[in-house]
Amino acid sequence: MDLLLVASAFNSLSQRVYAELSDLGHRVDAVLASHGAAAIRAAVREVRPDLIIAPMLRTALPEDVWREHTCLIVHPGPPGDRGPSSLDWAVAEDAPRWGVTVLQAEAEMDAGPVWAAVPFDVPPVGKSDLYRNEVSDAAVAAVLLAVRRYGDSSFEPRPQSDPSVRVVRRGPVRQEQRRIDWEGDSTETVLRKLRGADSQPGVLDELLGREVFLHGGHGEDELRGRPGELLATRAGAVCRATRDGAVWIPELRPRKASGDPAPFRRPAASVLATLPVPSRLRDGGVPGVRPAEDGLPPHTGDRPPWLPEVAAPLEPAPGRSTWTDIRYRQRGEAGFLSFSFPGGAMSTDQCRRLLAAYRYALARPTSVLVLGGARDFFSNGIHLNVIEAGADPAAESWANLNAMNDLVEAVLRTTDRLVVAALGGNAAAGGVMFALAADEVWCRTGAVLNPHYRRMGLYGSELWTYTLPRRVGPEAAERLTTRALPVSAATAAGIGLVDRLVPVPAREFTAEVDRLATALAAAPDLGRRIAAKAAARRRDEAVRPLAEYRQEELARMRGIFLDPDAPYHALRSAFVRKAPGGSARPLAPVGELVTGGSR
Repeated sequence: MDLLLVASAFNSLSQRVYAELSDLGHRVDAVLASHGAAAIRAAVREVRPDLIIAPMLRTALPEDVWREHTCLIVHPGPPGDRGPSSLDWAVAEDAPRWGVTVLQAEAEMDAGPVWAAVPFDVPPVGKSDLYRNEVSDAAVAAVLLAVRRYGDSSFEPRPQSDPSVRVVRRGPVRQEQRRIDWEGDSTETVLRKLRGADSQPGVLDELLGREVFLHGGHGEDELRGRPGELLATRAGAVCRATRDGAVWIPELRPRKASGDPAPFRRPAASVLATLPVPSRLRDGGVPGVRPAEDGLPPHTGDRPPWLPEVAAPLEPAPGRSTWTDIRYRQRGEAGFLSFSFPGGAMSTDQCRRLLAAYRYALARPTSVLVLGGARDFFSNGIHLNVIEAGADPAAESWANLNAMNDLVEAVLRTTDRLVVAALGGNAAAGGVMFALAADEVWCRTGAVLNPHYRRMGLYGSELWTYTLPRRVGPEAAERLTTRALPVSAATAAGIGLVDRLVPVPAREFTAEVDRLATALAAAPDLGRRIAAKAAARRRDEAVRPLAEYRQEELARMRGIFLDPDAPYHALRSAFVRKAPGGSARPLAPVGELVTGGSR
């Protein structure tokens, strides 16, 4: 069928719907609703779709469009749920089970006939993690079912006036409802509020006399203080006391009206470093808190000097439940180096700390080393928000890229064991190329890959000119990097980008990777494979050293970074600051690019 996607943003779900419908042979085009009703009408006239699907929509479709065409809306709530904050309410009310409904557009929002509905269990994770995983899995299943049913003219969608449908109307979740009472709320309540707004909109709060939004939250098992007190920093996050414990908050966002030149999400410690030092803390920080002596090297980014930096335990002691963004564990001959960075972005500091952890893992007696293995994002490459906030974005871009390259090159030069990249979630740009440095890439079936840089005006690095053609061939590498379209996990496996699909729900991914890695470490031919890998690396190095690939890529990238008129700078700024028409638009309007995307 000819299908048209209409989305307010071409986000992770829209990309997955686009990719998986394309895999099934449908001709898929897309248009952004943010371009206005005229753009939607123009797309409808040009494509003349059999069916219109809206995977993610913040505004109503033009009435003439949904009256003249069947338009299916993906609603992140069960049948009967109505309102703009469905997932927020699910997290806020600690719902054990939720669902996704594909319904037909009508005059009343979320009230149209139901074409498909898929339920799911709700794990204790942040709203954005939930959206990219359980919601995404259910939404794609529901969309594919609805499209099949639409193709079967005998199917009749179920009206929501059916007595079996319980209608629940809820308004948006306001900041007053999200606000944390540090004196009264339990740690569990604080975490639920933080997780319910981790990506957007954040929880509005006051720190050191300034209003900021808090993004994300994780529990802390040892540090304690007066409710609301700032206790320590770790890896860019800040620890804050609750009435019965403490929480780690990874990111803060200053209000746009605050006068802060970088009013967007960035590591919490770097935002605190710009705020005035509280008088009671000028003389030595928080009593009773001491930096740990083991763990990763201390965070090297901007941080408030009046708070202690508590080192992150790379291998937490048994029974500990503190937060850290990088962990190592071992199971027999298999080592597991997991990492989880907000939004999948990796700053200079994060790359350097991950490289230090990788070197630690290499010193352990294992024959298989797994990178990743956690649910949600693997990596999206360099950290554009930190770069944009830097005093010299060009210099920070260069430092971040080199730190990322150091990490990738270290993986490529590992010849004494097999390295596996385990992608539990999406990856893009340099994050995909980071994964390709491993010997094997394992990918959960729900992940979406974007192996390209062009949408940000970049040539790319991370040694992609070596790893990508080696895996998929020169022609496919050229096609992937120039067309700049999302790739489903299934397609990635079909073209050689991925070696193994892991067809499990997000909550089971880590356990399944453990099982697969342990089996790989016990394989009788593992020694032969490691020897063959080392020999192949020596042959490739003799033909063309890795240093040459890296130097050539970096020369191209340095020219872009140092050119103030290069599109990268405007695209980066628009993306980070969410400016209208910014590069948060991975697909162009119909007629410019996407018409030829899946046809």
